[in-house]
Amino acid sequence: MADRILTLREINRMTLARQMLLERSTISPTAAIEQLVGMQAQLASAPYVGLWTRLKDFQRSDLASVIENRQVIKVTMMRATLHLVSAADYVRFRTALNPVLEGAAESITKKRTPIDKDRVLKVAHDFIAEKPRTFAEISTMLSTEMPDSDVGAMRYTVRTHIPLVQVPVTTGWSYPGTPAFTLADDWLGKSISPEDHTRELVLRYLATFGPATIADVQTWSFLKLADLKVIIESLRPELIVYRDEKKKELFDVKDAPLPDANRSVPIRFLPEFDNLLLSHKVRTRVVADEHRKKVYLPALRVAATILVDGFVGAVWKVEKAKGTATISIEPLVKLTKSQREKIASEAENLVRFVEADAKSYAVKWVE
Repeated sequence: MADRILTLREINRMTLARQMLLERSTISPTAAIEQLVGMQAQLASAPYVGLWTRLKDFQRSDLASVIENRQVIKVTMMRATLHLVSAADYVRFRTALNPVLEGAAESITKKRTPIDKDRVLKVAHDFIAEKPRTFAEISTMLSTEMPDSDVGAMRYTVRTHIPLVQVPVTTGWSYPGTPAFTLADDWLGKSISPEDHTRELVLRYLATFGPATIADVQTWSFLKLADLKVIIESLRPELIVYRDEKKKELFDVKDAPLPDANRSVPIRFLPEFDNLLLSHKVRTRVVADEHRKKVYLPALRVAATILVDGFVGAVWKVEKAKGTATISIEPLVKLTKSQREKIASEAENLVRFVEADAKSYAVKWVE
């Protein structure tokens, strides 16, 4: 029997359903972060906004509390970038991502003066074990210990090779601009699993971002494509196989939701760096090619976006001046009167969430 061919709208709705973007979920923040297999978190506020748009009646304190009690942590994970993940997922999947993290370090260090990696890791580990350290402190210590070595190469090697957790604070968005880091084992009170759970990680990806190609899995994780091909082939009997309109194979877990292609999608605001926009090689399931330059910005930044009928239809940002918080909306598509009203209503709620202490609020359209 030939594989079913999925239209773009079918793929879009299938992905949004498991991303909790067709309707807000009532699950806990920790469960939501696990369902998303982590949330990219270069900006401390981004996961908060990402959960606000996905969870019903979400409040800042809901996430802050699970960060404070160490159920959720900020660590370097997929693509060697900072993610907010559950402590349980970090313990389970950190070993599977070792090749990604070590490979990222090698790509940096091979272009620089060679360093004594073993010595760097030992002195850094001992230094951080004494108490949480900022990377400015770590860099100063390494430069003092090994003054002839490239400090950037040493710093990145520490960041990728030693399992570290950012230490949260009890104000703002839970993490300061210059955070301290501590050893993951000490923070969590348990060791990282030595077992390789890559197979499970791939299944979790498909359950969250599928249906997807093998190249999509690689784009999200940075695991080697050849290794992923072997894993997917071993999983094939357990998976559903579709094809897109270009006949490319799309793999999916068997219990994934199958919403109708014509299912209506509420207006949804996504934060900067939302993984929905970063986790597929071909991103047209959410972002039309003609809008890429407005979404994927210089210096690897990813704009905060608005989903209109399930696809990126506008970008947004919040600015505060003289006590007034203003959310600016720049449409990328022609909006109906109803869509504009719904965007404005959701924007008013979001700007109050982001700038809770502002004296007044405004919505501005940038045409």
